[in-house]
Amino acid sequence: MTRLRSALLATTMLALPLAAQAQPVTGLYIAGGGGYNYLQGTEDRLSGTARADAIRAGRTTRTELNWENGWVGLGSIGFGFGNGLRAEVEGFYRENDLHGFAAAGLSTRRNDGKLWQAGVMANLIYDMDLRMFGWANPIFTPYIGGGVGWSHVNADGVRGDFRPGRTQVIGADDDDDVFAFQGIAGVAFPLGVPGLSLTAEYRFFGTTEPEVRGTQINSSGVATRATVSFENFNHSALLGLRYAFNQPRPVAAPIAAAAPAAAPAPARTYLVFFDFDRADLTDRARQIIAEAAQAVSSTGTTRIEVAGHADRSGTPQYNQRLSMRRAEAVAAELTRRGVPRSAMSIQAFGESRPLVPTADGVREPQNRRVEIVLR
Repeated sequence: MTRLRSALLATTMLALPLAAQAQPVTGLYIAGGGGYNYLQGTEDRLSGTARADAIRAGRTTRTELNWENGWVGLGSIGFGFGNGLRAEVEGFYRENDLHGFAAAGLSTRRNDGKLWQAGVMANLIYDMDLRMFGWANPIFTPYIGGGVGWSHVNADGVRGDFRPGRTQVIGADDDDDVFAFQGIAGVAFPLGVPGLSLTAEYRFFGTTEPEVRGTQINSSGVATRATVSFENFNHSALLGLRYAFNQPRPVAAPIAAAAPAAAPAPARTYLVFFDFDRADLTDRARQIIAEAAQAVSSTGTTRIEVAGHADRSGTPQYNQRLSMRRAEAVAAELTRRGVPRSAMSIQAFGESRPLVPTADGVREPQNRRVEIVLR
């Protein structure tokens, strides 16, 4: 049973550096990505003379404007506040070719041109730390967010011919600047290099209706100029990379050298955890201390180290005092269970020796502990 407990503890210590990588971003970061962009089509109704002509001919007054599947690329620079929130500035580019027009029951048979969009967004994003939901060693970090900004929308050589070889044509070659907004949902996977993550995300991107000047030439060759507005809603799926600077480096678990046959048994370590800003013992903590006390009497331990620790959510001075209170509480319980206080070495390390490296001010349950080491 003792060997099994030691093996489980060693496994946990080795897994902690990997878990520390899947944490919310702290400090400056850069990111980029690209992928698929779907631009929703627009449906409307004819108006004015065109509507009257369609009704007279017994045709529908419905119109459609559709786009081919396109692509999107973006890059951003931002800052993580260590509590899950990130703020960033993003530049983007989207492009979709024209698929075709339909009006009054007729569809274009030849189509040219594209719609491209470029602009800048200001985003606010929240990284969800899965450890808060009881996931001890998360291998990814989901995130959600949104942003607002500006987009330049360009109808570049857009043209649709209803009857090839004749003159019934509709087209536009113009641009507009509009207000933009977006929603973001994604997940980040650490890649084993501190600060470097693979990102996969979905974005809904929209703008106020762009207005572009277009030309319609009817079958009699008469050209009509008009301003056309259309809905601009995009759905994007992207893969990318993100690199966060100055992330905490994982602390490698110590590897004990192989001892000769005559060497004494290796040290046994028991971890006692505490609630936030508390130094009183839980029922589980008392159970672990009881196991340590029993091991002292059954193994002939000659030296007992009791070391208190705290997370980084308070000041260093306060955390030093709190870690000593925790160490004293554990030592008192060991004494109550028959372990001589004179056999103990009681120390407090405050926030200086975290089990899980974090930024300053971060609450980390695994750093609120007392280590009992039997030698």
